[in-house]
Amino acid sequence: MKLTSNEASIILENFRGTTQSDKWIDHCICVGDTAGKIAQALVEKGYNVDIDKTITLGYLHDIGKYNGKSHGHEISGYNYLRDKGYDEEYYNICITHSYLNNDIICTAGGVPNPDDKTFIAEFIKKHKYTIEEKIINLCDLMCPQDSKVYTIDKRLIDIMIRRGAYSNTQYHIKETYKLKEYFDSLLGYNLYDLFPEIKDNL
Repeated sequence: MKLTSNEASIILENFRGTTQSDKWIDHCICVGDTAGKIAQALVEKGYNVDIDKTITLGYLHDIGKYNGKSHGHEISGYNYLRDKGYDEEYYNICITHSYLNNDIICTAGGVPNPDDKTFIAEFIKKHKYTIEEKIINLCDLMCPQDSKVYTIDKRLIDIMIRRGAYSNTQYHIKETYKLKEYFDSLLGYNLYDLFPEIKDNL
């Protein structure tokens, strides 16, 4: 079953006020809207990107936090959307948004043990990321837990302050920069130019 960004927004907003904080909802909206701007710019450059799907994936990527728990939200979101009958492109984002470079170790906020997450580890290793998923990867690392847009520098520092630095932190930072450089190269300019407000959040 397909979803539009409007439908995804309704799903998301139905959880507003049901958990201890709505910051995760605001974050999802920020990721979706930010991703939509990048997708639109790529389309204008002639790339085949589904703008509405990109926004939809951004809105849904953290839907697994609907139960008020951040730990395990990837698989919670995956199961929630799958069990609702939505197409795999929508529930896959619940897992893919947290991991770069087809590697479960390439993530922020700690070092996962692949033996504890065998399904996710194998899924990430074998999954072919779509361009829409890659945009969400990047935007998740540009949007903090509110409605602002950060440079990845500030966002990564924000994550380290809150969660700490780990043995995989340098690896994750390097891959994050590679991802931004990839989209800069597709656009032919610094994608931060799409977000003039980013200067106010430095």
